[in-house]
Amino acid sequence: MDYNIFFSDAAVSLYSQINLFFIIFSTAAAEKHLLSFTVRDGDEVTLPCENVIDGQKNCTYTTWLFGDSGRSPVVGLIKLGQIGKRAKSKSDRLSVTANCSLVIKKVTVEDVGQYTCRQFRSGQQQGEGSQVYLSVINMNEQKEDDKVTLSCSVSSYDQCRHTVKWLYEGKDVDKDNKDLQTSQTGCYTTVSFLTSHHIYTSRLNLFTCEVTDGHTGKVQLFPFRLQSSGCSALNYIMLVMRVAELNFNIDSAESPLLSNIISSYFTLSGNNRTD
Repeated sequence: MDYNIFFSDAAVSLYSQINLFFIIFSTAAAEKHLLSFTVRDGDEVTLPCENVIDGQKNCTYTTWLFGDSGRSPVVGLIKLGQIGKRAKSKSDRLSVTANCSLVIKKVTVEDVGQYTCRQFRSGQQQGEGSQVYLSVINMNEQKEDDKVTLSCSVSSYDQCRHTVKWLYEGKDVDKDNKDLQTSQTGCYTTVSFLTSHHIYTSRLNLFTCEVTDGHTGKVQLFPFRLQSSGCSALNYIMLVMRVAELNFNIDSAESPLLSNIISSYFTLSGNNRTD
């Protein structure tokens, strides 16, 4: 005897909703577990390796790989506990801890990317690799005639999922500060005011860049501060290229922002402050 089973529209709808719930729940869980770090240009960061094999000495089973968002080939930073051949140029900034975490000193925008930690024993990979994403915050000050502009930007792997905004004394700049003008495009934000304003002469240190990681939801506060050594031409060009790429992806009509970023470099060295 044949049996035909018919499902009502309500039952099919309920089934679809349950499936959708599990998909959303699984995606949210994966995003929450994703390891993502955001640090200021020039700072130090420690990236954890989550799948370390117990009992190894000097991380002899551990390999760290790095990939940026471009088409450059993946680089072996650490190979079985030793600095990789292609990472010699930055060997003075790389090291591993006792638990095989990767330490990067004096972080630059060139370090932005995806880091993968893998474990090998007898030439065979053990388990899956663990991935960590690194983003870098860069702050600049540009002075033009009687106007000062502070900028805060995030360079990140692939498409930027961060949001950035300026705070003054812990509050949104737009609130109760009519003399301050702000703008925001993707992962780049600025605040501008006149040099005659009392803020410029004594209170720049009260500006804070609030950065929210779209992957993890983590909120970080970065007080305004310029690198005392200034911004090298290479690092600044790398920053401009990354911000420009994000800018064009968001809205090509806003491309004039790029020229403003580039022009700031030529006045940067003469306008660095350490208030």
